[in-house]
Amino acid sequence: MSADHFPNLWGEGALFAFSGMDGPTDTLSQFVATFAAERYGLLIHTPRRRLLDVTLAEDGDVRIAAGDVLAVDTPRGALVIAYAAWHTLVGALPEGARVGLRFEDEDFTAETQRTQRTDKSVESVQSVDENYGNALVLRVSGDRFALAYGCTVDQAEARAAEGLRADVGQCVKDRLRLYASFSTDSTDLNGFLSVESVQSVENYARLLKKCVSVMRVNTLAPEGVIATRWSTPDRAPHRHMWLWDSVFHTCAMNHLDADLAWEFLQAVLDRQQPDGMIPHMMQVTGRVSAITQPPLLAWGVWENFRVTGNKDRLAYALPHMERYLDWNARHRDQNGNGLLEWFIEENETCRSGESGLDNSQRFDAAILLDAVDFSVFQARDMSYVARIAEALGEADKAAHWRARAAALSRAIHETLWDEADGFYYDRDMQGVASSIKAVTGFLPLLLDDLPPERVPRLVAHLQAPREFGAALPIPSMALDTPNWSTDMWRGATWINMNYLVVEGLRKHGQSTVAQAIVDATLYHVNKYYQQYGVIFEFYDAKDERPPVDCDRKGPNRKPYNLRVKMDSIRDYHWSAALTAKWLLDARF
Repeated sequence: MSADHFPNLWGEGALFAFSGMDGPTDTLSQFVATFAAERYGLLIHTPRRRLLDVTLAEDGDVRIAAGDVLAVDTPRGALVIAYAAWHTLVGALPEGARVGLRFEDEDFTAETQRTQRTDKSVESVQSVDENYGNALVLRVSGDRFALAYGCTVDQAEARAAEGLRADVGQCVKDRLRLYASFSTDSTDLNGFLSVESVQSVENYARLLKKCVSVMRVNTLAPEGVIATRWSTPDRAPHRHMWLWDSVFHTCAMNHLDADLAWEFLQAVLDRQQPDGMIPHMMQVTGRVSAITQPPLLAWGVWENFRVTGNKDRLAYALPHMERYLDWNARHRDQNGNGLLEWFIEENETCRSGESGLDNSQRFDAAILLDAVDFSVFQARDMSYVARIAEALGEADKAAHWRARAAALSRAIHETLWDEADGFYYDRDMQGVASSIKAVTGFLPLLLDDLPPERVPRLVAHLQAPREFGAALPIPSMALDTPNWSTDMWRGATWINMNYLVVEGLRKHGQSTVAQAIVDATLYHVNKYYQQYGVIFEFYDAKDERPPVDCDRKGPNRKPYNLRVKMDSIRDYHWSAALTAKWLLDARF
């Protein structure tokens, strides 16, 4: 395991928290940090935010910048910070370094006045937030420090005292253990990526470990009503569990820990409501949203089964999936034609959170649409339910779901295809086709029965410079769409959509086209990781604006503040997981 291939870039907003892969976590505490604007501070996202200030006598070289380990080499020794537990950070300071703690909105001097000596060699700084009932304590002794969270000062003091006794080196080894389970020698990736798309194969090896770091930090332990380990899009600001996000997270986790990937899926299945609905967002408190999200779970369950061969898990998932797909058919087909419509919200900046494509121009008219993506996902998951039933020896059930999948798939091809344009469009309840050309029009490539003569016509749209042939394919909206922008789903490129379209292209013999999309995506993810040290939620398809300048449900705001969420979120889980999946595929 070469330290040279660990992620080593400081980036404002990079997540820094204890992973549920290593032990208990506590989302309600919000004891989650991100790298601050100033090196090497940590911004801690408790309800009232704190800043752990770390000042070095001489700047150094970042050797490791992972989601739970920071190591910086300096002429006066190494700065090392790692998590000992979800509630405790431990660290070693180089000669001449200083560390302090304050509320983000306070001057440093105000906080240092709370410093007290607990004995001749230990100083303690207390940060108490009585409004939210929490306390942070920073203890410093010589070149060692510990920062701990508690519901009370006494609890935080005790945890910090224990942290000072921890072996920092051992904590680092424990946090980095997963990376030893896969190699990242540069030779692993040779031949996978086209020469044109590779700045440095070694950088791709480092990028892979950065992606795994993001996956780790966004994995949580059982908590509240969630009885298994689970995943979140990002520990801050989203924090909770989302339906389709969780499935995408398993794509790479199946490579690293397929049992953990199953837990991600089970956590979502277990939150199914009594009527069969599965919410789009679920919290550890038991609170759930009133809408659902793209049905991808059966696909996720099947892909996990392909790795584990565990039929007990198929048997567990099957009744959940049947009830969920039935719920969609009953509640999301108001015109009764078999095609499904997303729920439409009154919120102008989020007309259809249920679709996952919140602010897409598809929904600007705020009317119900027979949706290409919803219908494709439903038909595809029905076909996977048929596979699951067949694997369990339930032939009649398999035939039932196979027939339903085929009927829905036929309806998609007959109703949503525009022969003149050679593209798939949403239609309103009167059958009028939408004029909005979206990336979702390529999703029928995921269906087995796509008429073969339509494939080259879809590929032509994909490669047309004025439509989807962007510098960073695939824009969520054709480039010539009115009001095209970098604001989320109004034009930006999303890796999850690229991943799905690539899967569809490969299914229909378009491997060269698919690989070109993979190459371009990895090139740009790596390019912006090199510049900013993070993996972004979405990217400008034209590659004219860096992700930090992209709008997000409104104009971009400065300075960066993830609680405002007005630019592409950083260290986003599915971006990292799907990037990792492509890189891991290159090695196996």
